[in-house]
Amino acid sequence: MKTLFVTATGTGVGKTYVTAGLASALSQQGRSVRILKPIISGFDESKPDDSDTAVLLKSLGLSLTDETLEACSPWRFADPLSPDMAARREGRAIDFDTLVDFCRTAEAGDEDVLLIEGVGGAMVPLDDSHTVLDWIQALGAPALVVAGSYLGTLSHTLTTVATLRERAIDIAAVIVDESEESPVPLEETLATFKRFLAEVETASISRGAEAPAVLAALKTIVGKY
Repeated sequence: MKTLFVTATGTGVGKTYVTAGLASALSQQGRSVRILKPIISGFDESKPDDSDTAVLLKSLGLSLTDETLEACSPWRFADPLSPDMAARREGRAIDFDTLVDFCRTAEAGDEDVLLIEGVGGAMVPLDDSHTVLDWIQALGAPALVVAGSYLGTLSHTLTTVATLRERAIDIAAVIVDESEESPVPLEETLATFKRFLAEVETASISRGAEAPAVLAALKTIVGKY
């Protein structure tokens, strides 16, 4: 596999944190990595260093410049909304075919691994007729699902996995990133996922974990590359 698409059960569960950790782990193995976060909403053009894009570039040792920003996140919107809504607020729209072509062009690059971070959850609308799910399917890439440990995550995560499977999308793993408010211990949530997703690789990351712990949780995924 060269391309891995990082999606989630919803927004704010840690996609960027996991993507950056995975990029660091792969780089430490001597793999060359490129990261794309083609669509980002809630982006403040006056404070680009505070963005998820900056976090991703930093994980590869890259500085945030106009060039690296554009290469990673060409579709940037100010309002923290779904891409279709955020684009509409600015009188713009995301052309789905152009988005897919952008990712495929990057996939043809010389890097060993291409990580593509989606936006929001797997069913977030991109335009009037396409969702992130359609984007993943169009690329034919395996999906890494990032989930939280908040109340409701069991239903959200199992629904996300089921939806991906309906489209015959390969699921690389499910990573549970501990939420700020968790109703039960992280290990208990992970154990439930292991029962219901026995054939899927699952791992958890404690909130605020240092780099070694993050890399340990991702070791199996890294091994697939």
